[in-house]
Amino acid sequence: MLALSRKVNESIMLGNDIEITVLEIKGDQVKIGVNAPKSVPIYRRELYLQIQQSNREAAGEGISAQVLEQLF
Repeated sequence: MLALSRKVNESIMLGNDIEITVLEIKGDQVKIGVNAPKSVPIYRRELYLQIQQSNREAAGEGISAQVLEQLF
């Protein structure tokens, strides 16, 4: 993992077209802004993990082989 120090209004670039800017620091919270093309999905990590879990369930990864045999 790369760890960078930034102050308010300083940014980092990811590739050529994604910019992450520190907008505000209050106590133990940091507010960041992300400037990226609309084609790049941006999620909070906890929401991203929920989406992945829902996708796995919808794809049937949670179904055992025995249950599938009973369906057929």
